[in-house]
Amino acid sequence: MRLLIASYNIHKCIGGVDRRYDPARVCDAVGSPTPDILLLQEVDEGARRSRRHRQVDVLGDLFGLPHRAFFPNVAVRGGGHYGNAILSRFPITEVVNIDVTVPGTKRRSVLHACVRVRGAGSGRPPRALHVFNLHLGLTHHLRVAQMRQFLSSSAFVGLHHQTPVVLAGDFNDARARLGNMVLAPLGFRGMAKRLRTFPAVAPVRRLDAIWVRGDAELLGVRRSTLPAARWASDHRPLIAELRLR
Repeated sequence: MRLLIASYNIHKCIGGVDRRYDPARVCDAVGSPTPDILLLQEVDEGARRSRRHRQVDVLGDLFGLPHRAFFPNVAVRGGGHYGNAILSRFPITEVVNIDVTVPGTKRRSVLHACVRVRGAGSGRPPRALHVFNLHLGLTHHLRVAQMRQFLSSSAFVGLHHQTPVVLAGDFNDARARLGNMVLAPLGFRGMAKRLRTFPAVAPVRRLDAIWVRGDAELLGVRRSTLPAARWASDHRPLIAELRLR
C-alpha cells in the first residue's frame, strides 16, 4: 500500500517575504495530487493576524481532507494560539498530544494521531499508522532534551517495533545531528538526502525532515518546487511517498 505524506511549516499561512495571509497559497505550494496525510506546524487558531480563523479546518476544507487533529501550543498576543495539526484522508481514531517542553522555554509538543489506513479495493482490514508531528526548539541541547522526552513517552514506548510509524516536522536540526544520536539507534530510517527547506524563497538550511520506523518504507522524498512554495510560508513543504509493508 502506497501513501503520500507531506510535512509543512506553514508560518500561519503568512508569506515569509510579502507577509501576505493566504491559506489557498499553502495548498498551491503543496500541489497535486493532494497528500493522504499532511503534517502542519505553526497553525493558527483565533489569532487576529489570521482573521481569527481556525486554520486546521480552513486548510482541511481547502485540501479536501476530512479527518483532522490540532493542538494549540503557544498563546498569541491579542488572543488565539498556534500549534501543530494533522490532516488525513483516512479516519483518525486516536489523538494524543505529548508535551516535551523544557522548563523556562517556549512550549513545545509532539502531536500523535493513529490513522486507520485502508487500501483502495482491498479486502484487508485497515492498517494502523502512527503519525507524530513535531516542531522542535532552536538550540541543540533543547532539541535533544525534547526528543528524549518524546521517545520516553508512553505514546511511543508502547508501540511494537514493527508498527508503522511516521515522525516528521520542523526539527530545526540544520546540522542533522539528531538522526545518528537519538533516532537511528531506535530503528528510525530517514531520507537518503536531507533537503534544504528554509528560507522558502531560496532554501539554504535543512530544517525539516521525515523519518519512518517499523513496517513503513520511504520510497522517496522531494521538496516542492512549485512557484507558490517560494512565497506561501518561510519554509518549503516536503512530500514523501511511503509504502506500508
